[in-house]
Amino acid sequence: MTIPHSLAIVDDHELVARGLAVLLQSHYDVPVVAHSGRELMQELERHPVDCVLLDLSMPEQSGLEVLPLIKRRYPGSKVIMVTMHADRSLVQATLGLGADGYVPKDAGLQELCEAIDAVLAGHQFVSTRVPKHTERTSLEALHPSLASLTPRQERILLLIGEGLSSAAIGRAIGITEATIAFHRANLRRKLGIDTELGLQRYAVRMRSLVPAFSERPAGSR
Repeated sequence: MTIPHSLAIVDDHELVARGLAVLLQSHYDVPVVAHSGRELMQELERHPVDCVLLDLSMPEQSGLEVLPLIKRRYPGSKVIMVTMHADRSLVQATLGLGADGYVPKDAGLQELCEAIDAVLAGHQFVSTRVPKHTERTSLEALHPSLASLTPRQERILLLIGEGLSSAAIGRAIGITEATIAFHRANLRRKLGIDTELGLQRYAVRMRSLVPAFSERPAGSR
């Protein structure tokens, strides 16, 4: 008798996670269904799996933050990003961090099974539903707390992540240093960050997660 491959499913929406588990249980063993990155890592200590289906947008930690943890602690586990964001730059970012596959949530069960079987066989799988070229990736895709940022605030956050001073950021986007200081205060408030040092560290982390976004010309944002 062939032992089925084991899966972990992590999605902050319980109905999505449980629904996927029900759909996949006839094809694979699904010992882990988690709703956050922290819960996933705790469950994997007890139940290591062959493949993790990982959501991208989750509270506390995004999938992009959880992905390197999985790969470092469980290098034999494959990881497929299953997300609503069908964006080429996010594909590049996740593959760069070690993901083995990328499937949008509007894919069918057959395509998801094809992705799982492909990565378990040692191949990389990227859904044909993902456009060849990116339109625009919002930082909102990384963490729900970023949803309230305006495009200008996103850009300022990324420039902070590059290590630019307020004066340099003001020159780069054509507004005064005082206006940049106002935006920085608003960024701290919206993101729940108390200090300028905390904001800078956060900005560096966000910029490093999606280099394809931060490298695009300013006009495309």
